[in-house]
Amino acid sequence: MGMLFLKNRYWVLRHGKSIPNEKGLIVSSMENGTLAEFQLASEGVKQATSAGELFLMELKENNVSLGDVRICYSPFSRTSHTAKVVASVLNLPLEGPQCKVMEELRERYFGPSFELQSHEKYSEIWALDAKDPSMRPECGESVEDVVTRLTTAIAAMETEFQGCAVLIVSHGDPLQILQTVLHAANKQAKSDDEDVVSRIQAIKVPSVLSQHRNFALLTGELRPIK
Repeated sequence: MGMLFLKNRYWVLRHGKSIPNEKGLIVSSMENGTLAEFQLASEGVKQATSAGELFLMELKENNVSLGDVRICYSPFSRTSHTAKVVASVLNLPLEGPQCKVMEELRERYFGPSFELQSHEKYSEIWALDAKDPSMRPECGESVEDVVTRLTTAIAAMETEFQGCAVLIVSHGDPLQILQTVLHAANKQAKSDDEDVVSRIQAIKVPSVLSQHRNFALLTGELRPIK
């Protein structure tokens, strides 16, 4: 299980159902995303608890000790809330050395014309992505921009952790984009000693990046990367 070219095993977890999800709002800027009023809804707390229990089960099945677990999460309130719930299920302190907030895992910024608008507008952004993943929604981030910072995040985890089970707690778009590039990089017939950055660089092409909706996750969904 896991990707052969990576030193760690990875699981991704999309945050539980949040207050913005309930209100049908796009909350993607750092200043709005970190507000306490946009944390998890009560249903989202339940989803995060279930995800934590499922993760614990998968760790046992794979004979992974809790000492080898790392939780890396986005600084947004809905993701740090999710990480906190999961960490408490695993009996790990969120402030301890096994948990790490990473700004590169933040939500994709959709730009000022989408911020705090109805989430029905996501379809406009995804239609743009399918056409050209290097196109930015007005002053927002393109798929390519998100790949760049996620590559930095994965490279940092690969440098810092060895042989760990890493849980990445992030958002819908970043996680589907991350799965897309790792899946494509895994299919490259390359030597195993090639680093993760150059592998991702090699597959950073529109035909790959425009497919990210194929890896969509539900709120609170846990998935191993394999």
